[in-house]
Amino acid sequence: MNRILIVDDEASIRLLYSQELMDEGYEVDTAGTISEALGLLSEKSYSVTLLDIKLKNESGLDLLQKLVKERNDMAVILSTAFSCYKDDFSAWLADGYVVKSSDMKELKDEIKRLIERKRAR
Repeated sequence: MNRILIVDDEASIRLLYSQELMDEGYEVDTAGTISEALGLLSEKSYSVTLLDIKLKNESGLDLLQKLVKERNDMAVILSTAFSCYKDDFSAWLADGYVVKSSDMKELKDEIKRLIERKRAR
């Protein structure tokens, strides 16, 4: 079973994403802050972390850098409402980048792609 961690400060986004991804057969956990995410990451392993870039008083890019160093077995997809972050060098560390949308097809396709890539290794 592939487990996904959703890190987003907006409860409505966490709920939407988790419901959609559970309907796809994934096991899903959610976190609203970096510290919540780190707690979950210390307890469980995940195939993919879906990470918001702009959290309330935190930057998802800071967590991304930590994850790249410590959890290279897990794919990270940056999720944001702002496409401008695609040009940020630190965002390039992520395995995927998705602009938030009510159409979940792009996100679901990206998750499937990264899980398949991990399996192929």
